[in-house]
Amino acid sequence: MLKFPRTIRLDPSDTFVFERAAEPGEWAVSGAFVFWNRDPATLGQKQRVALRSGFLGIDSLGWSTLAVVTEASEAEREAMIERLASQLLEKFGAPDADAARLAAEEEIAFAASLCEHPPQTLLAVQRSVENGEIRERFRTLKARPAAADADRLHAHASAFTFHEVEGDVEPAEEVDLLGLIRTNARTTDRT
Repeated sequence: MLKFPRTIRLDPSDTFVFERAAEPGEWAVSGAFVFWNRDPATLGQKQRVALRSGFLGIDSLGWSTLAVVTEASEAEREAMIERLASQLLEKFGAPDADAARLAAEEEIAFAASLCEHPPQTLLAVQRSVENGEIRERFRTLKARPAAADADRLHAHASAFTFHEVEGDVEPAEEVDLLGLIRTNARTTDRT
């Protein structure tokens, strides 16, 4: 069985932080190509959020903060390539069907390379633009082990940690998801 990322929605935040949220369960690719040759200074706030932290759903061309590793068949892989090639031709101005298919094959292969983890592993992306180039770092989101001295109710008070998948090696980053939600809510209120 092959493995590819699918969009996942753990809460409704994607529906208000992105211009268009991906539907849960769509096959996903990195989506960095959407921002090639675009000046980040010209992007709106929701587009900047997608640039910084979104996976692109290939059906809706909507964004998802997280993706989940899932198994897929060869037929599903072929359907992903065809759908993405169609999107590249229709929406992104690929010069012809052959060029669109080649680009789609590369994007799907790259997405598969992110999934060398057990099924149901959550993936996150962090992008930046440095010297005009888009730089991506991918991380896995894993349940944090229960604290030895905590009761069952509070054993996972901080539920998740991020671990580096690919890119620059940095220490594991612990993320306070509740704090992020509060920060996103404050940011969203300003728009």
